[in-house]
Order: sequence, then structure tokens, then C-alpha cells
Amino acid sequence: MSRIEEGRPTPVLHLENVSRVHGQGAAEVHALRGVDLKVHPGEFVAVMGPSGSGKSTLLTLAGGLDTPTDGQVLVEGVALGGLGRKKLAQVRRRSVGYVFQDYNLIPALTAAENVSLPRELDGLSTRAARREAVAALTEVGIPELADRYPDDMSGGQQQRVAIARALIGDRRLVLADEPTGALDSTTGEAVLAVLRARCDAGAAAMMVTHEARHAAWADRVVFLRDGRMVDETASQDAASLLVTAATNSKQGDR
Repeated sequence: MSRIEEGRPTPVLHLENVSRVHGQGAAEVHALRGVDLKVHPGEFVAVMGPSGSGKSTLLTLAGGLDTPTDGQVLVEGVALGGLGRKKLAQVRRRSVGYVFQDYNLIPALTAAENVSLPRELDGLSTRAARREAVAALTEVGIPELADRYPDDMSGGQQQRVAIARALIGDRRLVLADEPTGALDSTTGEAVLAVLRARCDAGAAAMMVTHEARHAAWADRVVFLRDGRMVDETASQDAASLLVTAATNSKQGDR
């Protein structure tokens, strides 16, 4: 049974009939088609589907990194499409934490500097931002890497730094694209427990994953195929999720 009950407040994230088309004419690709999705405070949503189904596009639109061709994206009731560049950047720094699949760390900055950067850009002092950064790095189990540069870390360590950067401050929405992809199973489960705890404390999270056992941490699982939301279900045990995911994948191959 979902941890989220009826009588919910305003969604932290609301994708309202969102479509995204890339290219024109013969090269036109419909990445997303009329997706309606709400993620409420305290809710952890997993997004699954075959490759090319629109999962990463859904996340980039939700995070204000791209704009929909049709429909609108609202974060805490604010339509991102109506914001100027400065206001949009503020929303992304203050309200949205984004875990990129390729980490997107700045090589010239240490782990702590990478994590603290959004807070410093918001005017927090360097000392205070570093304290928050070390706390976030501790939350994902790597405080000892605070002064290490990305090139001196493994892929899994870089991934955890990227997750810490998404968690720093009072982020109301955490978006994660395959956040456990570079992690071993034990570390991956620990990171998912951190995301789950953030949601239990009142934040909202949406995670793209191919792993049913990881989706089992979520309250709700959304399935995409060919850019459409084809199914959603309350989180079940991993075995049941595997069956559902496999069924949707086979249907997509027909």
C-alpha cells in the first residue's frame, strides 16, 4: 500500500498534458506524448520503461532543463514556462535537486565545492555552504572525499557526490536519472534509503530506473512506452514489478 494518502496538498511536481517533439518533418521524434503526472510531498515515484520510451526526457522537463512542446510543468504550483532565465535558475538551485546519469561534476572543483556550489550561488557564505556540503556527503557515506577532485574518484564515488549535490539545502524535489547505475548493490541500496528518508521527511522524488528491486523503494511506479504513460501502480514486491516491467517491455516490442 502506498504511503501517500488521499486529501493531498498541492503537488510538488505537476506535468500537465506534457508533450515533447524533437526535430521537424521526416526527422520529427515524439519523445513524450500527453503525459499527465503529479508527485506530491512525501511521495517517491519510480519511472520505468524500455530504452527510448521517454524516461530521461520526462526528467529533464520536470527539472526545467528543457521546455515542453505542449502542456506545462509546474513545481510547487509555479509554471516553469512562465519564468525568465534568472527565476528559472533560482527554482532549479533552490527547489530542484537533479542527479544526472553522467554526474556533471566540475573537474576543477573538489567534492565539497561541487556539492556546495548551488548554495554559494544563492548567497550562502563559503563556510556555511561547506558545512552543508560535508553533511550531504556524510549522508551518502563519503565525507572523507570532501577535498578530493572528481578525476581522483571512481565512477561510484562521483555518482555519490552528484547525489549529495542534489540533496544539499531544502530541496523540495529530487530528480534522479539511474542514480544507482555506477554503484554496487550495497551502496545502491544505501543511496535509495537516503532518497526514501528525504521523501518520508516531506520532499518529493522521481527516479528513472531499469531495476525492479530499486523501484520497490518507491510509493508508485509509472511505466512509459513510446513517450506515453501506459500504466502506473502502487509499489509492489520486486518479483511482481519484474513481471509488470517485462510485460510492458514485450508489448513495446510488438
